[in-house]
Amino acid sequence: MSELMMNLSAGMAGIGLGVLFFGGLWWTVNKSVTSRRPGLLVFISLIVRLSVILAGFYVVAGARWQEWLACLVGFVVSRFLVTRFISSLIRRFMTHRSTPSPEATHAP
Repeated sequence: MSELMMNLSAGMAGIGLGVLFFGGLWWTVNKSVTSRRPGLLVFISLIVRLSVILAGFYVVAGARWQEWLACLVGFVVSRFLVTRFISSLIRRFMTHRSTPSPEATHAP
């Protein structure tokens, strides 16, 4: 496989790992609000997410610094993608909730 294809593959894997990491972070924050032990949940989630990401980086990139860099760039790109996706979900939810229902606007 050519070096360009290897780097592109590493970048795509970085995007996947980033989506996993930041999606897991979003899930953790949502669950910690209702958890009986939010500190423990956040700590365990951090350890699991970091372990998975570091193992994923090692499996994808091995000892080649170019692939580590490509994977890292993909990871950072995924942060922006996940942030944009989640903020659009929140905006849609807030807009939907703030719009009064037709029943609430009519007097009896």
